[in-house]
Amino acid sequence: MNPVIVGIIGIIVLIILFLLRLPVGFALALVGILGFGYLVSPEAGFGILARDVFHVFSSYSLTVIPMFVLMGSIASASGMSRRLYEASYTLLGRLRGGLAMATVAGCAGFAAICGSTSATAAAMGKVALPEMKRYNYADSLATGCVAAAGSLGILIPPSTIFIIYGIMTEQSIGKLFLAGILPGLTLATLFIVVIMLLCKQNPELAPAGTGSNWKDKISGLVGIIETLSLFAMVIIGLFRGWFSPTQAGGAGAAGALLIGVATRRLTWQGFLNAVKEALRITCMVMIIVAGATVFGHFIAVAKIPILLADWVIGLPLSPMAIMGFIIFIYLLGGCFMDALALITLTIPIFYPAILALGFNPIWFGVIIVLVTEMGVITPPVGMNVYVIKGIAPDVPLQTIFKGVIPFLGAQLVTAAILIFFPQMATLLPGLATY
Repeated sequence: MNPVIVGIIGIIVLIILFLLRLPVGFALALVGILGFGYLVSPEAGFGILARDVFHVFSSYSLTVIPMFVLMGSIASASGMSRRLYEASYTLLGRLRGGLAMATVAGCAGFAAICGSTSATAAAMGKVALPEMKRYNYADSLATGCVAAAGSLGILIPPSTIFIIYGIMTEQSIGKLFLAGILPGLTLATLFIVVIMLLCKQNPELAPAGTGSNWKDKISGLVGIIETLSLFAMVIIGLFRGWFSPTQAGGAGAAGALLIGVATRRLTWQGFLNAVKEALRITCMVMIIVAGATVFGHFIAVAKIPILLADWVIGLPLSPMAIMGFIIFIYLLGGCFMDALALITLTIPIFYPAILALGFNPIWFGVIIVLVTEMGVITPPVGMNVYVIKGIAPDVPLQTIFKGVIPFLGAQLVTAAILIFFPQMATLLPGLATY
């Protein structure tokens, strides 16, 4: 059988396995082994599995994953999400919809030390949803803003998606982190603007807060110093070239542990739970990377990336129109597939075409993360929506999905700004000294 036909069949089978909820890493590895074994030989298929799994789990560059995941887990166990929320509320609480705005600000801050959409949504949702319910916020606004703002976890660095993208494309993880800062802050600002417009159009969605005096605001800022310190240490260290991404993750995890111990907010049980959670997430991500590596070898043998790149370049369209087509595919795929699964499936296919068209790979990484970010709040998958549903079981799913629709508009606007002004993503990486 023609290798290209085998490759296409493999991709279709992989999507079916995703829809059947087979774990992403195992699905990628299974299709990769079978496809590679069919095109080369069964012995080669099992050989590539053993080699790739060993290579991934012994790779020093991948140690960046457990370090940043551990930093986020310890920060969450130390109660930083609650203090971020409280600090944000002292600044924004007097406004109509101030609790929702504080939730967005808190999510943006927690995303700077977390790197996961579901973890950010869960951590902030447990704090913010009971408060918004107590103040009679509409369920659609309360749940929608938490689900949407939680998606900032993979755009504002550190981000597990940026790490996977950097490893798969051999791009600088540090520069990818820097590239996500301005788009992430822009998106968080637009989320707050959306809340303001919604509350202005329909004041019944949220009441005005009681506000706070300057003394309360200044004391509230103390609650974000620890988070800002961690974020500044990691990002400035990467920006100035003081340490590598792996070292930055280690320093961040150590910093989070020291802060938790120094403030006496991190208990021994909380520390153990944080380590267990970090281990679980790390194993999941590492297995996905190993499976994606095996699948990538199968796709390469099937010659799909080369043929697709040649086909895309030959289209009678401008490079930007082709980019729009690729972005549409990611938008569509994000409705049915987890962000990590979508990235690992499509990067080996589209990345050669992006390079051939002359697009900046760092900019493309930010675009893809932003677009797949929409997938975590769109039906039928909408991972963050289901996380919020678990926290607020009394709120119907359709209400949560209805609540996220206005925030999808903010994500589309951010994507458009990034497409027409790519400097938003390339400015900070271009200033880096390494």
